[in-house]
Amino acid sequence: MNNDVIEEGKKKAAIKAVDENIKANLIVGIGSGSTVVYAVNRMGELNKKNNLNIKCIPSSFQARQLILKNNLTLVSLDEYHEIDIDFDGADEIDQNLNLIKGGGGCLVQEKIVASNSKKLIIIADFRKKADYLGTKWKKGVPIEVIPMAYHPLLKKFSMMGGNASLRMAKAKAGPLITDNNNFIIDVDFGVIKDPFELNSTVLSLPGVVDIGLFLNMTTKAYIGQENGDVLVLKKN
Repeated sequence: MNNDVIEEGKKKAAIKAVDENIKANLIVGIGSGSTVVYAVNRMGELNKKNNLNIKCIPSSFQARQLILKNNLTLVSLDEYHEIDIDFDGADEIDQNLNLIKGGGGCLVQEKIVASNSKKLIIIADFRKKADYLGTKWKKGVPIEVIPMAYHPLLKKFSMMGGNASLRMAKAKAGPLITDNNNFIIDVDFGVIKDPFELNSTVLSLPGVVDIGLFLNMTTKAYIGQENGDVLVLKKN
């Protein structure tokens, strides 16, 4: 697959998502990942051109740096408890706009921002759309866990039929450490026909902080297509 085609699709989807949803004086949540970069860049352009007074709440260190780089106003959930709109990416999107997120390691803070937003707008490319979660995203469902619990949780996830592995850091020896000083276990449960049941079961296990299933949260998804079009999917 041509990476230029994929990146162009992400960019077009991000620009369309921002252009159709951004207006003056909004409190905006900013997710993480490559597609969000295009969205924040566009927001910065519109904010400067039209003096929109956009205030942005980041979900990660990356998001915070993007906000500052684009001269947008940085605020926090301490100041604004309700977010007007949240822009984020996804690792996979099913037919009901449920998501797998957390491939980049920021799932808990992304979910906090998304859950306090009136609208969640997802930006992605055509590779992320599937009928069922777990169909195209083969790296497993990310699950953030308390470090002392990771060994027994690995065993429990395996007993549930999952192929579980502790995510390792790429630039240093040892496990990846999240922004919350926790570990991430990636669990391949295969094709997930009932994400709500899986979500409930995993969250009930002591030591689990959160799971990268974002269910019944997405308002719209903007998906860049191979042919250059942008597919817009709305929540039923």
